Amino acid sequence: MNITATFRNTEPDDSLKAYAEEKVSKIKKFTDSPVDAHIVLSVEKFRNQADVSIKLKGARINGVEETGDMYSAIDQVMDKIERQVKRYIAKRKDHRSVKQRNSQHMNLEKYEPNALVHMNPVIEVEKMITKPMDTEEAAMQLNLSRLGFLVFRDAGSGEINVIYKRGDGNLGLIEPVD
Repeated sequence: MNITATFRNTEPDDSLKAYAEEKVSKIKKFTDSPVDAHIVLSVEKFRNQADVSIKLKGARINGVEETGDMYSAIDQVMDKIERQVKRYIAKRKDHRSVKQRNSQHMNLEKYEPNALVHMNPVIEVEKMITKPMDTEEAAMQLNLSRLGFLVFRDAGSGEINVIYKRGDGNLGLIEPVD
């Protein structure tokens, strides 16, 4: 890990530099790739500012924090940097796992075209309470919910109906017929 520290408007302090380098070196535990870090510690009147820039494989992560104490500024900026690094690495893992799943799916289709036909579908059971309401109220409830459909009991007929969001933005209604 390559760490450089720069002091602006203040005298270089070895203990402050060592503290900042120690905090930045903790980022190494999140990644195996080489990491370059540049720390800029500056003082303007009563404001102490810590600016950290980290170069990971394929990304640059920056963080700036300004407080009354340089040590707390370093702590706060490293908390920000750590969250950003974790988010970046998680995003890369998610992206990589999607690629692997897609390639495995493509390989399965490539070598065993009938294998997908013989797989049993997974059926998830969800129980819903059907409330009696008219179609207009069901449409309003559907617009308020995050689901794409709503199962309800028609207040007039007592039959169970389903209202759903169609692809064109309109709503569809499924009514049972005897």
